[in-house]
Amino acid sequence: MPQKNWEHYQNETLTLSCELMGRASITPNDEGCQQVLIKRLQPIGFDCETMIFGDKSQSGKNAAVTNLWARRGNQSPVICFAGHTDVVPTGDVANWRFDPFTPTVCEGYLWGRGAADMKTAIAAFTVAAESFVGNHPNHNGSIALLITSDEEDAAINGTVKVVEALEARQEKITYCLVGEPSSSDTLGDIIKNGRRGSLGAVLTVTGKQGHVAYPQLATNPIHEALAALTELTSAHWDNGNDYFPATILQISNINSGTGATNVIPETLTVLFNFRFSTETSADELKTKTHAIFDNYFTNSNASYHIDWSLSGEPFLTPKGDLVDACQAAIYAVTETQSALSTSGGTSDGRFIAPTGAQVVELGVRNATIHQVNEKVEVADLGKLAQIYERILERLLGGVEHS
Repeated sequence: MPQKNWEHYQNETLTLSCELMGRASITPNDEGCQQVLIKRLQPIGFDCETMIFGDKSQSGKNAAVTNLWARRGNQSPVICFAGHTDVVPTGDVANWRFDPFTPTVCEGYLWGRGAADMKTAIAAFTVAAESFVGNHPNHNGSIALLITSDEEDAAINGTVKVVEALEARQEKITYCLVGEPSSSDTLGDIIKNGRRGSLGAVLTVTGKQGHVAYPQLATNPIHEALAALTELTSAHWDNGNDYFPATILQISNINSGTGATNVIPETLTVLFNFRFSTETSADELKTKTHAIFDNYFTNSNASYHIDWSLSGEPFLTPKGDLVDACQAAIYAVTETQSALSTSGGTSDGRFIAPTGAQVVELGVRNATIHQVNEKVEVADLGKLAQIYERILERLLGGVEHS
């Protein structure tokens, strides 16, 4: 195919990245970012559908969220670029070298909130699609973009709702490339071909309040929970497998007490989280956890209760069409031999994988995500757009319909 020069990809991706980063789309707000994309996509034949879920009159977790489903073509396979326009809060703006919503190029980096996570990837999606369509206006299959503004916060009115709507009308995604910042040391060195599941828990232990000088008249929930918590944190859950590390548990918060040194508290609250592999299910983790606590609390004067929250099941895309296309494209552009990984947190890929789609994450370096002075190498932007276009070439092919 005729390749545009590197400067074209670089300039177009940088310009669009800056336009998106200049909008203070702190989660769950989009601040017009998706309209910017629509103005680029509609002229090249994308049908753009704005999907709003949630309550427009509310704020917080059930606030209305703006999502974009843009598709060009009506045949399979469907390759979908997925991403989010919302960003995390900036923290103290005084600690930033440059204003976080005034994208600035300096010392070879693009600085600003969303530089790495993940407005530059969205820009690269768009530039890649424009270039591919220009070369193959009658391409095979379909190209789609699924863009939400509810990834960094509650994630209940974003991608998950769009996927539900697509499934209800039997619109299937074949391949999904999530533009999360997957790279570690150099662009494309890591492809995330899966993610661990995330199971959160709020443990409440209830005893009886009393005076510390008369413990026989009280039940200390902290003391009653210590042995069970010790066993919980030392338990072995699984060994992982070739793609996933072993399941881990971490306690993230412990809270109890009245603020007085001479009062035995009535309750203890403990927050903990499992990041689990495909070797273990959420139900198995719950069952084993309850067995540990039942063993210690059956004959105790204290009681316990656990509220569970499953953020996502683990998913895995083994080597195949999508992984092969990504690795080949990365090598063609950067000469990097990319490795596969399932490390890190969750992403919206967890909502798309259960539909049967092959899902990977591929984006810029993640060294500064969610930090003050978030930045990304400027030179990587054009390369990322080229990688995305080569993936389209590999999966949709250069053969056009007659």
